[in-house]
This record gives sequence, C-alpha cells and structure tokens, in this order.
Amino acid sequence: MEEYDKSISFFEGRDIKIKVGLLAPQAGGSVLIEAGETSVFVTATRSQGREGIDFLPLTVDYEERLYAAGRIPGGFLRREGRPPEKATLTSRLIDRPMRPLFPSWLRDDLQIVATTLSMDEDVPPDVLAVTGASIATLVAQIPFAGPMAAVRVGLVKDEFIINPTFEEIDNGDLDLVVAGTPDGVVMVEAGANQLPEQDIIEAIEFGYEAILELIQAQKDLIQELGIELVVEPKPDTDSSADLEKLIADKSTDEIKKVLSNFDLDKKGRDEALDAIKADIVEEAIASLPEDDPIKVATVENPKLLGNLFKQLTKKLMRLQIIEDGVRVDGRKLDQVRPISSRVRLLPPRVHGSGLFQRGLTQVLSIATLGTPGDAQDLADDLHPDVEKRYLHHYNFPPYSVGETKPLRSPGRREIGHGALAERAIVPVLPPKEEFPYVIRVVSEVLSSNGSTSMGSVCGSTLALMDAGVPLIKPVSGAAMGLIKEGDEVRILTDIQGIEDFLGDMDFKVAGTDEGITALQMDMKITGLELETIANAIKQAKTARLHILQEMLKPISEPRKELSPFAPRLMTMKIDPEMIGLVIGPGGKTIKSITEQTGSKIDISDDGTVTICAVQAERASQAKRIIQTMTRKLNEGDVYLGKVTRLIDIGAFVEVLPGKEGMIHISQLAEHRVGKVEDEVAVGDEIVVKIRGFDNRGRLNLTRLGIHPEQAAIARQEAEA
Repeated sequence: MEEYDKSISFFEGRDIKIKVGLLAPQAGGSVLIEAGETSVFVTATRSQGREGIDFLPLTVDYEERLYAAGRIPGGFLRREGRPPEKATLTSRLIDRPMRPLFPSWLRDDLQIVATTLSMDEDVPPDVLAVTGASIATLVAQIPFAGPMAAVRVGLVKDEFIINPTFEEIDNGDLDLVVAGTPDGVVMVEAGANQLPEQDIIEAIEFGYEAILELIQAQKDLIQELGIELVVEPKPDTDSSADLEKLIADKSTDEIKKVLSNFDLDKKGRDEALDAIKADIVEEAIASLPEDDPIKVATVENPKLLGNLFKQLTKKLMRLQIIEDGVRVDGRKLDQVRPISSRVRLLPPRVHGSGLFQRGLTQVLSIATLGTPGDAQDLADDLHPDVEKRYLHHYNFPPYSVGETKPLRSPGRREIGHGALAERAIVPVLPPKEEFPYVIRVVSEVLSSNGSTSMGSVCGSTLALMDAGVPLIKPVSGAAMGLIKEGDEVRILTDIQGIEDFLGDMDFKVAGTDEGITALQMDMKITGLELETIANAIKQAKTARLHILQEMLKPISEPRKELSPFAPRLMTMKIDPEMIGLVIGPGGKTIKSITEQTGSKIDISDDGTVTICAVQAERASQAKRIIQTMTRKLNEGDVYLGKVTRLIDIGAFVEVLPGKEGMIHISQLAEHRVGKVEDEVAVGDEIVVKIRGFDNRGRLNLTRLGIHPEQAAIARQEAEA
C-alpha cells in the first residue's frame, strides 16, 4: 500500500492526523494516529485459526515505551519490564468496544497491538489507540461491524470538553470515555465527582456527536484508499442446521419448564439443564446410525452440541423476558436480589472489614490504613500521576464459582474490576490534609453470580466506614443488563450470571445518593441507542439507592475511632529550610528520633511532616521533639541545655537538638572565672539565655540575668 496521510478536523476544531501505508508492511493493517505531539502506532493482524477453538481468539495489547516521553528506564536492565496497571487498563479499553464488532463465529486468530511512540503533556493516548484499532482493522480488511471511534469527555466549569488535556481531566468533575459505531454507543467508561444522572446522559450524547464525525472520517478514508468493508457469511452446514433442529425439537419444552421454575437456585437450574442435554438430547443422538451426518458432526466437533444447546437456552430465556416480563429467578425486571451486609467480621487487628451479599454474590472487603510512605509510586509511568494514596485490589478465586483452577497473579479482569471499584470510591475520600492516611482495600470475591465489581464497591464502603475513614458519602453500585430483540428492549436491574452471559449489555453504575461516581458499559451488540442508555442510567439510580439503604443497616456512618491496631498519624508544618536539620547528616537525626519514640516519620518537600506510631503518645513525643528542633531562636529565650564540649575561652551548649551556641567564659558566672572547667563539665545540664547572634549567625549564650521563674519554665519544658 502506498503511503497515505490524512488530517481529520472534527468537533470544534480538534485535529487528528492519520498515516497509513508507511509502517509495518507485513502487518495486516497499520496506522500511525497523532494528536498534538502524542503518536500511537496501531496494527491489526489476522492469522489462520487453531484447531478446536470455539471462541473468538482476539488478543489486544497496549505497549508503552519510556522513550515516548524522552526518558530512559531505570533498574539493572534499563528496559521496560512488566506493563504498568495503566497499560493493562488501556488494553481493556481497546478490547471492550472492538470485541463485539467482530463476527461471533470468527475463529481466526486476531491481534491488535497499540504502541505509544511519542507522548506530550496534553493529549492522553488511550482514546487515540481505540480509534486507531478501528482504522487498522478496516485497513486489514478483517470482517468488522465498524467503523468505530472513541472520544473522551471532560467537564470543566459546567462546560463539556472533547478530548480534554491531562490538566483539564484532573481539574474537572468528569472523565468519560465513550466509544460508538453508526448503530450507537458500544462502550462507556467514566469516573465522576457525584454528578447527577442527567449530566452523565448529556455527556454521553455530547461525546457521541463527535464520534459520528470520526466515523464519517474513517468511511471517507477507506473510500479514498479503495478499501471495502468486508462481510463474510457465517459458515453453515446442513449437519449443524439439522442438529440445531433436533435439539430444539427434543428439548425446547423441557428447557422452558426449567426457566419458569422459580424455586430452582443457580446450582439446581444448571443441573436441570445439564440433565436435559444428557438424558434427552445426547441419548437421541446416540440412537442415530453411526454414519448419520448429525452424529458425525458431533463426533468431529465435540463442542458443537454444547454450544448449540446454550444458544437455544439463551433464545428461550430472552423470549421469556421479552414476552412474560419475568426472569429465571422469578424477579421483575427492575427488582434487586435480597441484600445482607455485616461489618467488623474480622478481629480489630484488621483495621476495617465489610461483608456484602446480594443474592448469591458475596464479597468480603478489608481496609488497611498506612502512612504516606506507603503510597504507590507511579513516577516510572508515562502518565502525570505521581502517587496513589488509595489502592483497591480485587481477587477472584476459582472457588467463588465452584471451580478448581491453579491460582495465578491477577489477570486483566481482576485489575480492571479493582480499578473500577477504586474509581467509584476516590471521589468520596476525605482530603489528604484532613485524613493523611494511605488506604488499601482488598475485595475477596467469595461467591460470584453476577456483578462482583459492584459488590466490591459496596463491601469496600462498609470496610472503610468500619475502619473509621470519614467518607464524604457512602457509595453503592448496581449492574444493569439488556435484552434486545428487534425493536423490543428490556432493561434488567441487578443482573445475575446467566443474564450477563446470555444478555446484550453489562452496565455498571456506582454512586452516592447525590450522583454518579463511576460507570462502565460493555455491549455484546454493535451499538445501543442513546435513549436506551439514558433509561438504563435512570433505572440504575433507583436500584443504587435501594442497595445503599439496605447495605447501611449495620453501620450508618464511619466509626469515630480507628482500630487500636491502626497507626496514629500526626501532621505538622515546618519551614522547608529546616528539613535538612530534622533529617541530619546522613539521616542521623531523624533516625535518632525514630528510635527514641518508636515512630515513623515522613517529610515532604513543602515541609509537611507526617508522624506515624501505633500509640498516639509516641507520635506526640516525636512531634514535640521536631517542634523543639525547628523552633526559631530569639534573643532573650531561656533554655535548659547540655554542655557538649569545652574550650579555653568558653563552653558549647546544645539548647535544641542540632543547635548549639557558645557561652564565653565571662558569661559563665557573676564572678570572675579562672578556668571553664571550674564552672561546668561536659554532660552538665545548665539553664542558659540567648544573648544574641554574631555576624556569622552563630549563637551566643549567657548564664547571667536569668530570672528564677524563667529557669523553672525552661526546666519544665525540657522535662515535657
């Protein structure tokens, strides 16, 4: 392909530059997409499928290179290592709107790789990578229900902004990424500062207007390149069609009975469906002649029968919802499953714990309070965040769904769910100045049957309140689902596992009683109308408020006292010029204070000192020492000091840690002193008064003219 450049000016003058045909000639399709000085290179490649694959084998990788910001990696190897969390989340951000746009029957290996080659301080690369994935796929002529594009929407001073800068995102009340196709919105990801539902709806509509411009630009691009959208028909065989008919004839009525038996729980329903497949369908196939095409097809493809049986179950369940307005567990479409919650499930050595259960979904969240030094350092990331003081980690062990699997490090799903819950909680955390703790919450999914991410939001709120974290507002969350058949649309509140698997949407909405703090929408269809999204957001509010009311029954507000095992933090401010004095040469002074008081001390560049100790008295002791050290010395002040050394003409006395002055021999006593040793010795504690400072800033002391009351006060302060 010849080199081709195109500049897209869209939505209020925003510009994107596209270059195809220059880079990676052996990739299926590639594009260099740029905005400002941020450049993202995206490729899409298709290769022959592997034997036995019964799913869409799509891999999406987002790569960051530190050279993009003109930096060299640290460490021994001096090269990029494990992808940071931001890169993993960006990979998911690309994957989620792309996956539903590929034909579900496609079994060829597909890989999308996005690499940030250059990045400035204004343009985030993630939404460029999403749009670039669509362009690369179109250029590769892979079957695809696109074009698709994504934009970010910010809210600054009551005005929506398309593709805001990093600074505008940080200073605004909304960070929303919306992706869409000509059919509608296909993905939404957002964090918000308790924004009303209507503001979120308007932001999505605002973003989709810009998306339509980018979609049209992509259509113009492929037309200019002479590329046609590829449509490949679903491969079908007479034998699979006959097998599908056999399954329907033999099991439709029995499946309907199971789906309408509302007394069955998840396990009972799964067992009943498995029994229908085994006792009715498989026996019917077994009775066929060995050379029957249906039997041959099941032997050649052992997974075919199971897949077709699931398709029929999905069809009948969806039909029951559309026609009867009732779900497999008997709930109405807008009904939430039974909720229970508990706090302080674990001993107080755990700083805070909360157990949240909705239906069969159960999440145990544990909160831990740490010192500022426990903050996660993100300095090696390309992004401008320096540190995180709130960490949310999500674990999904196999026993939570009754399975056995090897335990591995957290995967993309776990990282993504943890990030969503983290995003939901951050807007309600107290300011660092009021509550300087670093907070970590771990959500352990103990049982899963739909929306464990929103369960972890609820459980984390309970754990934080139990730990005594003064949240601005408690947060709850609900997952909404969708069944769409033609023009018929049904929105489901609080979806369970089977509804997530067999439905068309998974829309998670978290927030307080004032507004939304986070949301995430993923589609299994090629787009959803804005009106339907608005209705889902409004319906989610009712569910969220109901969940909030139920979950707060065991604890209605944060505890006033922290766990006795939580560290006690005290903060104070010192003159930044005094930082070196507190630290001392080689850290000697601060180490001495730490050993003396049993506390941990962190000092920021702005002079903020944070003192941490298990016991408040020890933290207070360290605070007094630092206050004393950093106190400004004034002429006439009286101190109890210690003699550190003697010289012929006087004695040196340490009046404060690290601060000493000299008493001239003439100022040691009212009478004439022959030798310094006649009056004082090294180690003596004596009351002295500041006489003044010489022209070099050195401290001059005296023992003369000190009132007895001043001496008494100095001794009392020293003892304290």
